[in-house]
Amino acid sequence: MSIALPPLSLYIHIPWCVQKCPYCDFNSHAVREEIPEEAYVAALLDDLEQELKETSVRPLQSIFIGGGTPSLFSAAMINTLLNQVEQRISFARDIEITMEANPGTFEQEKFRGYREAGVNRLSLGIQSFSDTQLTALGRIHSGEEAIKAAGVARELFDNMNLDLMHGLPGQSTEQALQDLQIAASLKPDHISWYQLTIEPNTEFHARPPSLPVDETLWDIQERGQLFLAEAGYAQYEISAYAQAGKQARHNLNYWQFGDYIGIGAGAHGKVTQEDGAILRRWKQKQPKAYMQVDKRLGGSETLEADALPFEFMLNALRLTDGVDSTLFPSRTGLDLSTLDPITEKARKMGLLDTDPSRLAPTQQGRLFLNNLLEMFLDD
Repeated sequence: MSIALPPLSLYIHIPWCVQKCPYCDFNSHAVREEIPEEAYVAALLDDLEQELKETSVRPLQSIFIGGGTPSLFSAAMINTLLNQVEQRISFARDIEITMEANPGTFEQEKFRGYREAGVNRLSLGIQSFSDTQLTALGRIHSGEEAIKAAGVARELFDNMNLDLMHGLPGQSTEQALQDLQIAASLKPDHISWYQLTIEPNTEFHARPPSLPVDETLWDIQERGQLFLAEAGYAQYEISAYAQAGKQARHNLNYWQFGDYIGIGAGAHGKVTQEDGAILRRWKQKQPKAYMQVDKRLGGSETLEADALPFEFMLNALRLTDGVDSTLFPSRTGLDLSTLDPITEKARKMGLLDTDPSRLAPTQQGRLFLNNLLEMFLDD
């Protein structure tokens, strides 16, 4: 079966942050000396040029600048980066360009500079408005700074996301809801609201904090989702809530098994070749090694056909409404009937929607998503 080339996005990783948070398992590195902005941007652009040699080029539908803390970079350098990227690959007319920023690195003129550089969606890593919780999480901003940063960002950007966590050390349901109430009052277009999990190779894994019991976590989840729905934020993905028409297009491309180039230390990418092969590539995690051409590529692999059902569903089933069934053959090159034995069983178990035109989890399927996904693993 022929395969259609999906939309193409670009992920740019900027790995530095002021300090490593105790819960963070992302590829981030505390700043110990001056950030080599110019050298790193030069490496990013060279990385992009090499990627484009391996990619069937299409206009970029979205760009996401993540980290780390990308807002440690100057607005002038972000402007240079985006201008140089556009010289190498065309942008869709309505491209979404997201940049992560932390309130702790906030200053009004810097935000304005990012907007003038072409960033049209700002994602603020707030996590909580409680000073007590922010201290426990190792964050370097205060609740007041977070509110101020969101207010200024709201004035400058037509599209703003707030990142919040719940299930924090010692957190009650009322405290978690208070964070959501403050967030909604700031009128973001999108709220990413996700539960704190203890990941390997983090400080919290070595010294676990006391987290809420399961009953409290369940209460937080239920009441928080109800509050967000009443406030006009529809859940469209496991931890993503948006006002109408404000879903994160970059993330939707991930969940719909689209293509994305990944550049920067530790970045991952997935691109579909003209012959239908799907290639994954990842980059060296250490910034200094990444900036050396001969050490930049961490590795690559071509996804085998028998791995595609799980890879596709791992993404698609994160979406509350799932995806149209026709997306599976168009993105994988496999016949839809490949899934029949598993989807029939999952539907009988009440985990997958019975509508054959969609691949979507039921409410039960969302609650037991890991069990549902394991059904698609190749034995």
